Amino acid sequence: MNFTGKVIKYGDNVDTDVIIPARYLNTSDHSELASHCMEDLDKDFTKKVQKGDIMVAGDNFGCGSSREHAPIAIKASGISLVIANTFARIFYRNSINIGLAILECPEAVANINDGDKVEADLDNGIIYNHTTGKSFKTQPFPEFIQKIIQNGGLIETIKKGDLN
Repeated sequence: MNFTGKVIKYGDNVDTDVIIPARYLNTSDHSELASHCMEDLDKDFTKKVQKGDIMVAGDNFGCGSSREHAPIAIKASGISLVIANTFARIFYRNSINIGLAILECPEAVANINDGDKVEADLDNGIIYNHTTGKSFKTQPFPEFIQKIIQNGGLIETIKKGDLN
């Protein structure tokens, strides 16, 4: 499973309240959530994000509440992958459950800048920065998690009977 896109980069402690502000939690419409994704942190996010882009962030990404709306908003905005130093535990699991690909790789985060073109090979755990020519090794996801992401989330994977 490969992802290639332009990087949109943020810092440490990006919490679920800025990923999708609480005032928009009265909807479960994915496109509506996407239209407000990151607006309290980056008012231009929805104007600059393109389908397939990659979000990169520092430590503790997705901290705060346990709302599933946060990874849904990111995925629905067009972001294909989030690479961070570390993720809040519940955000990490919520992301997998909804089929948002995420990777922890501090070395990559330190060497990737906003606007860089990056490719990630989840099968082999390799992140390649096309802009700088540098590559980084990370732990590949186990096959069953890759299936969940490929199928678009845990519920879709269960419906397909594809957890074997």
